Amino acid sequence: MKLYDIAHSRTGDKGNTSTISLIPYRAEDFALIKKYVTEDSVTKWFQKLGAINVTRYEFHKVPALNFVIENALGGGVTHSLNIDRHGKSYSSALLEMTIPDK
Repeated sequence: MKLYDIAHSRTGDKGNTSTISLIPYRAEDFALIKKYVTEDSVTKWFQKLGAINVTRYEFHKVPALNFVIENALGGGVTHSLNIDRHGKSYSSALLEMTIPDK
């Protein structure tokens, strides 16, 4: 299944860093997301961005994950000549990730 089937996302960008939160629609899907959407899987998913560093943070009172992706924006939104290197684009890309449904 695609992540967008069970989750939505919020994003931000600052300098050369993108942050992507991943929030399940249903709390019972949080364990599945935690199992398959790891630092390694997100790094592999965005590997075409180059040498990025992904850190995953878990919220303990809210079923959500936050990924901080350093060196993701081609030098920064205002410095990059690439089209649409904003965090919102990356959240849509992350929601396209396929994970097992169990």
